[in-house]
Amino acid sequence: MKAIARRIKPDAYTHTVEVRQHTVTADEPREDGGDDQGPTPQELLAVSLASCTAITIDMYARRKGWDVGLAEVQCSYEEPAHRGEPTHFELVIRLPASLDDEQRERLRVIAGKCPVHRTLAGAVTFSDRVEALDPDQSAS
Repeated sequence: MKAIARRIKPDAYTHTVEVRQHTVTADEPREDGGDDQGPTPQELLAVSLASCTAITIDMYARRKGWDVGLAEVQCSYEEPAHRGEPTHFELVIRLPASLDDEQRERLRVIAGKCPVHRTLAGAVTFSDRVEALDPDQSAS
């Protein structure tokens, strides 16, 4: 998977992010100097966790033949007060009352196994490098 972020205007924080054939906009709120044209990168992380959790629940329920209707997943997070401290995510999973306790508990457990949740809960590594940008490409 590859995502490419490109700034839209030289004097703005607004970026388009390309993933496969899709384009997403990321920005900062006006109070932080942005144009508020899209979610912040940190908000997009919460979007990733909420949507991955919801899709994982849907896939599992579909395989089991359980009707989860219009189930929803709400994700909120608190940034740490100090660098190096963990970020706290809270997931609220809303499921139909028609499911029994055992089904709801199973879906809660499965929700924690979504790929984004596993990535955030596990160890991650980073590598980076700096490359020269072709001046002809920087305008696109």
